[in-house]
Amino acid sequence: MSGLKLAWIKFSRDRLAFSGFLIVFSLLLVAVFAGLLAPYPEDVFGIHPAERLQPPSLRHYLGTDSMGRDIFSRLLFGARVTLVISIIAVGSSLLIGVPLGLVAGYFENWFSELIMRIADIFLSIPQVILAIFLAQSFGPSIQSVILALSITYWPWFTRIVFAETRALKKTAFIEATEALGASTLRTILLHVPPNVSSSIIVRSSIGMGFTILTAATLGFLGVGAQPPTPEWGVTIAESREYLPDAWWYATFPGLAIFVVVMGFNMLGDGLRDILDPRIRRGFE
Repeated sequence: MSGLKLAWIKFSRDRLAFSGFLIVFSLLLVAVFAGLLAPYPEDVFGIHPAERLQPPSLRHYLGTDSMGRDIFSRLLFGARVTLVISIIAVGSSLLIGVPLGLVAGYFENWFSELIMRIADIFLSIPQVILAIFLAQSFGPSIQSVILALSITYWPWFTRIVFAETRALKKTAFIEATEALGASTLRTILLHVPPNVSSSIIVRSSIGMGFTILTAATLGFLGVGAQPPTPEWGVTIAESREYLPDAWWYATFPGLAIFVVVMGFNMLGDGLRDILDPRIRRGFE
């Protein structure tokens, strides 16, 4: 049996990991087809005073908000906003953190030390606090959220890739590659990345969930996405003055954040078990 098939069998048998995969896959489908799935797509930015703060019913499955907009429709479009923010932020962090980690891990000089000391400075500050400061400095907007999350998350990838690269550099196959005359650039670009990709994939999956939670926090505090953007954190912030009477206003966006973040965490744990070489050897 091929290694890929064995990995899929192991993954499908892990109920938590497979449940996380289903949640993430559902989020992707919802984000792509929000316009088709939403019962009231015009309610994303519409205003209907006569329908304001209606409880869940057959007409409005999750109720309406203070503007009379259908919460279920806004949650579906909010999934698109959330996914775009997290994908761009994590992708940008990858583009910054992975190359820096490769360079710092492969070379042992002052530049490597400088990279890691800068990364340590960022890691010493709680990411949420630093992201709030940066987002506020840039001005409240989705672009500010993406930029703040990218700036604060890249050191995690740098630290992981640095540790993996530094360990790989001392292995026999890297020494053999160098002995055969391969250039340093070729070794860094072609031989090291495939051997650290598993850690990067796991960190990216977990980072997606953490980024979604942080983006919602920034929106809730008013330094992220701004109304009437259907972002989940913004929706919860708008609901504060109507609690506890309009309980559905904050409950369902909060549940959406909880389920999605949990799904990414469960998926990350499952990928870690599958991609760990020591675990794979148990199936050979």
